[in-house]
Amino acid sequence: MARPHSISRTLAALVLLALAVVLLASLGRWQLQRADERRATLHTIEAGRQQPPLTLDADVPPAALTPWRPARAVGQWRDDLTVVLENRNHDGRPGFWLATPLVLDASRNVAVLVLRGWVARAVPGQPQPPFPPAPAGEQMASGELVTHVPRLFELWGMSAAATLPPRLPAPDGVLPKVQNLALEDYARAAGMTLVPTVLQQLAPEAPGLSRDWPQPSVDYNQNQGYALQWFAFAAIAAIAWLVVLVRAMRRRRAASLD
Repeated sequence: MARPHSISRTLAALVLLALAVVLLASLGRWQLQRADERRATLHTIEAGRQQPPLTLDADVPPAALTPWRPARAVGQWRDDLTVVLENRNHDGRPGFWLATPLVLDASRNVAVLVLRGWVARAVPGQPQPPFPPAPAGEQMASGELVTHVPRLFELWGMSAAATLPPRLPAPDGVLPKVQNLALEDYARAAGMTLVPTVLQQLAPEAPGLSRDWPQPSVDYNQNQGYALQWFAFAAIAAIAWLVVLVRAMRRRRAASLD
């Protein structure tokens, strides 16, 4: 025998389907927003790389420090102030980034922080080989500018395990290892004035260092595809809502005629 029609179940189904339509449509809109953000990031990268190379000095105007702009700097490395950035993978291999200041004006202690390259982590059970030192004397470094050292997700409770020392260089001479590095924190610890940018070095080549720097994801087509899927699911839920409503109205009309 057929189960008698329940108004409460019909109302519950309509409410749930309406909520599904709203939720699925909102997910579609969110994916479109992510697509717009990635499209804007791609535009920023392309616009920066199309600018003429910039020569960094102690008096470079901040307006010229466009992200992804080619740049070069000449100065002396402060290898004793190098900071090691942990958990930086390259081609699936764990390793480190080396961040070293290049002094642009020794009289005013002005420098630019340079990401010099990636070094592989030692095989478990083996000692870590010494990190490649920065060459002495006046040197040139060229690459691309970024606004900050790229960050990794960091649990709040773990941040104290790898804290930048209050003063650099460390008294024991050991290079500090941190997961993330903010320019203002580094400038305070090193006692330097930093140009408000970071140079991801590409040249000259250095033995033991890889400089295949990661780039922000700019695949906005993927987000648009996801948005289309969510909107399709929302349309299916909306059609189901209409079907339930029409059937309920027909049953009510039929019941009124009996």
